[in-house]
Amino acid sequence: MTEAVHTARRGRVLEITLDRPKANAIDAATSRLLGEAFRQLQEDDGLSVAIVSGAGERFFSAGWDLKAAAEGEAPDADQGVGGFAGLTEYWTLDKPVIAAVNGLALGGGFELALAADMVIAAGHAEFALTEASIGLIADSGGVIRLPRRLPRAIAMEMLMTGRRAGAAELARWGLVNRVVAADQLLDAARELAERVAACAPLSLQAIKQIDRATAGSGEREAFGLMREADLPAYRRVYDSEDAAEGLAALVEKRAPQWRGR
Repeated sequence: MTEAVHTARRGRVLEITLDRPKANAIDAATSRLLGEAFRQLQEDDGLSVAIVSGAGERFFSAGWDLKAAAEGEAPDADQGVGGFAGLTEYWTLDKPVIAAVNGLALGGGFELALAADMVIAAGHAEFALTEASIGLIADSGGVIRLPRRLPRAIAMEMLMTGRRAGAAELARWGLVNRVVAADQLLDAARELAERVAACAPLSLQAIKQIDRATAGSGEREAFGLMREADLPAYRRVYDSEDAAEGLAALVEKRAPQWRGR
């Protein structure tokens, strides 16, 4: 890929790095590149999980590239697969994504982290949705996802004042999985990714499909959706080769060899 987005494979893990000095801001072209990286995750049977991070130590991402906007790039410019940042509207992505937040996650950068399934953050990382302070709105997921991930009053305060929240605060609220020293961030994200990748690929996909299909539903309704909705990975799990392999590996006290089918 071009210099704005780097990808690297580590076994079943795809590492995606946003690299646009000085602030890792995201224009439409960069969204399309990120989307192609997440498409690679989705379509490659040899991959189970991705880590997305920003280059450097100051910014994970400052969000939408306001310089590009000032030069005429419209908010509704073609963002490619997955919408803004390649992930915020990637509704068919069935594989997990870990955000390794290495610094400031502002505006659309915070929305990218919110679109991930898990978040590991450096101790100095800060998160904010600043759109209202410049007459805009965090409509790439922030205004929808944040009140579902935090107590509503805290989310409304962040959305309506633009205040920054540190990694430790968001970890207390459960939005961040783990806070680590900056020099340990990538190792911690890789350790989590490897534990995820050690599980059966179909099971991971089924979990994400069920979670997406039942979001916002009551328990009884969620059970009905799980049993009746079009959830192809879930339908395949129990009769899969991997299910048989997992049970055999358990009995034989060895590591399973997953085939993703």
